[in-house]
Amino acid sequence: MLLGYCRTSTADQSPDHQIDALLRNGVDHDNIHVDIASGAKASRLQLDLVMQLMREGDTLKVTRLDRLSRSVLHLVTLGANLRERGIGLHVIEQGIGTTTMEGRAMFGMLSVLAEFQRELIVANTNDGLASARARGRVGGRRPKLTADQAALAQRLCDEREKTVQQIADMFGVPRSTVYGHLDCETTAPRQQKKTAAAKP
Repeated sequence: MLLGYCRTSTADQSPDHQIDALLRNGVDHDNIHVDIASGAKASRLQLDLVMQLMREGDTLKVTRLDRLSRSVLHLVTLGANLRERGIGLHVIEQGIGTTTMEGRAMFGMLSVLAEFQRELIVANTNDGLASARARGRVGGRRPKLTADQAALAQRLCDEREKTVQQIADMFGVPRSTVYGHLDCETTAPRQQKKTAAAKP
């Protein structure tokens, strides 16, 4: 039996290209399994299921090695597991088949390159973040209040013109956001304070 495995890293990526390639290579649609997960994860729901379903004489088909895994250790472990169980592996776009000595050698070399590529991406990302921090830019969410809005909120707070809740309503944000931008303890309006002070 032929079983197919597809993987996308995020839900907004489409596996259609992989599915079409597997169908063209003889895999029945009902035998195609799709994961939405990082290739660095060794345990994935559909991949684990495929490994349980396969029996001696079956063949696992994927479009590229990096769809199966981006870890050399995981790829080597998977390859050894499949060979021990008498299950073939066919990597369609890279022309790799583990039923021959040449295919097994190519499988090993490409698995090294797949992990190297992933490490390069991680290194480049970290370099970019470090460069941005050195220039005063930081990651994370943008502030919900602009600098002008925060300054206005601070003035209203300092002068006791509005409560924190009123300021939050004015800008359409939760009170926690206002507290995060302000340095005050406030919160009664000035008019209410005057009224309270006038009472005997």
